Amino acid sequence: MTATLARSATGPELRLRWGLFAQRDFRLLWAGQTVSRLGSSVTTVALPLVAVLTLGTGPLAAGLLTSAIWLPWLLFGLPAGVWVGRAPRRIVMIACNLGSAVLLASVPVAGWLGVLTLAQLLAVAFLGGVCSVFFDAADQAYLPELVAPANLIEGNAKLQGSGSAAEVAGRGLAGLAVQLVGAAAGLLIDAVSFLVAAGTLLRIRARPEQESRAERTEQAEQAERAGLRRQVREGLSFLLRDPYLRAFLCFGAAANFALMGYQAILALFLVREAGIAPGWVGALASAAAVGGVLGAAAARPLCGRLGTARAVRTVLLGAVPLGLLMPLAGPGLGTALYVLGALGVVAAVVFCNVVLGSFRQSYTPPGLLTRVAAGSMFAVHATIPLGALAGGALGEAIGLRPTMWVMTGLLVVAGALPLFSPLRTLRELPAAPSKIGEIIG
Repeated sequence: MTATLARSATGPELRLRWGLFAQRDFRLLWAGQTVSRLGSSVTTVALPLVAVLTLGTGPLAAGLLTSAIWLPWLLFGLPAGVWVGRAPRRIVMIACNLGSAVLLASVPVAGWLGVLTLAQLLAVAFLGGVCSVFFDAADQAYLPELVAPANLIEGNAKLQGSGSAAEVAGRGLAGLAVQLVGAAAGLLIDAVSFLVAAGTLLRIRARPEQESRAERTEQAEQAERAGLRRQVREGLSFLLRDPYLRAFLCFGAAANFALMGYQAILALFLVREAGIAPGWVGALASAAAVGGVLGAAAARPLCGRLGTARAVRTVLLGAVPLGLLMPLAGPGLGTALYVLGALGVVAAVVFCNVVLGSFRQSYTPPGLLTRVAAGSMFAVHATIPLGALAGGALGEAIGLRPTMWVMTGLLVVAGALPLFSPLRTLRELPAAPSKIGEIIG
């Protein structure tokens, strides 16, 4: 089945009631991604607990594990976009899912055999991060091969919304799994989720990569024959020279810095400064994650009513400043202020991920998409460990509540960055670089 046939399944007669869920291949992709996000949420909680509870390590080991997960983005983020662009996206995603399943399953097996070490956990975290780099680079380019450009916002909204809901459930499931079977065995949940995701990808019938290979533009063919460095430069050049992509890149990098800056100290802040009982910290995190579901659900109707560019402006100016309520957290009403602020921030982040991710997928020339997507993810992921370090250092230097004010203030500033681009004059984001001038005003 070709991409054209796959896209014809999203016609008005099938989408009146179910939208993209009327398309079998999208349903499979959605189901696999949702189950995988559920499992990954369990690992986020369980993996550090394996180091602490099973191996008896301290905070330094937890920090090393976090660094090992994100380090592959710095090492492979840029070349991954080139390498993935030369291979069928679906095959890359299946291989990454299977590799992640094997890596995670090795932890409980080593634990049962009594040979589990911190070195193995670090290796699993690092290699799992490598799989994530290549999977995400392929994933960004795969959805446009399954659905028509007009349906990208709907597709991304469904994927992001169910993913956010899975994260809410995953945190609760992680606590239950750790209590019932132990932290190491809890990682088997994620291993199984990756197998499920690989299985759903295997069942997808469409083979859009075959058609796209036959329809490659001359620019894409020349890029494939070029060297690695040249292809990386071409992707970065397009990303940094384009006024829209550049503005969204700066927003993403700055926002991630601020987000990780306050999240690094959030648990300590809630318990020590806000007076929240430790048992409620997880519940508050789950409540905030509901904002992701709301942001994804609002993306399509809000963009339809206001236009994509106006909708982004509205959310950036209306929802992101709610984050300034979080430093006011305290007992009683202060808890509600924190929840409202966190809901607004998470909803805005997921909304922007849906709309801006869809924009990048439809706007970028197909021959550059994997490189542009990888370059963008490289930049926005690089600020994550920097933000976490800055948040921790500021927390030590000026205190937890002042650090919350600094980081949430930076988040509001980050939300204003796209407004200094041509975004401020548009109703709709452009469909392609050559059409920018036709829709300004």
